[in-house]
Amino acid sequence: MKEEITPICGIVMPISAIDGCNEGHWNDVMQIINDCIEEAGFEPNIVSNADDIGVIQKRIIQNLYDNPIVICDVSGKNPNVMFELGLRLAFDKPTIIIKDDQTSYSFDTSPIEHIEYPRDLRFNKIEEFKLKLIDKIVKTHQKSINDPHFSTFLKHFGEFKVAKIDKKEVSQQEFIMDEIKSLRRLILNTSNINNKRQSIGSYYKHELDIDTKLNVCCGKTTLEKLNKQLSKVLDLPNVESAKIISLGSNHHHLDLILGEDADRDYIRTEVKKLTRTPVQKKVSIKK
Repeated sequence: MKEEITPICGIVMPISAIDGCNEGHWNDVMQIINDCIEEAGFEPNIVSNADDIGVIQKRIIQNLYDNPIVICDVSGKNPNVMFELGLRLAFDKPTIIIKDDQTSYSFDTSPIEHIEYPRDLRFNKIEEFKLKLIDKIVKTHQKSINDPHFSTFLKHFGEFKVAKIDKKEVSQQEFIMDEIKSLRRLILNTSNINNKRQSIGSYYKHELDIDTKLNVCCGKTTLEKLNKQLSKVLDLPNVESAKIISLGSNHHHLDLILGEDADRDYIRTEVKKLTRTPVQKKVSIKK
């Protein structure tokens, strides 16, 4: 006897903190959605999940296309959630939209019915929401099977030919090599992005963080003397770099970049000692 396969109900929803709701809040919401899906006779599955190891973007799009029905929680209007909802609606497949009572309707999807739940997850209201969602899952799936003209979104605006995602069979070796290449590209891209972020972050840390910069007026010290003393300034503890700023023929400053634990007052005093020309006192000679 052939075992009956439980149909999958995909889930698109926030999973990290957004709009004042932390990760724990979304875990609670996910559990409520999972309970409804299982009660309706489906297997819950976040669309980014898959049995195989592969590139997550490919997996999400494939699941958005393949899953018989998808529930999308647009609470907080998470950008990734809205994008994935757009893809699912473009495939014109059975979709149920839910949201909390603190999130406003989006103009583009407002014609579609939204099932609402309380953001504070009050028990009585959540129980009402669960009954509505279970009923909606069952009826939406049945209607999509029985009605050849069923449409969640597109067919209300005209006749559209929905694009299909074709599948091709490949050998195990070809599949493994393709996944290795995809992972390699992903790792290289991530590495390049991280390298750029580090170099940009290092630059702007000095440019924007006032605690790392120190500007010292060197009085009327000559440029020649400043250049000679520059190496001694750089030898001071926690001085990472020094640059001479000329504001006039006899007016120069030193622009310093300091380490995190630098003693700014000590460094300022030492720089002045090294760079400033001592004032010579006039000695009066009595005749």
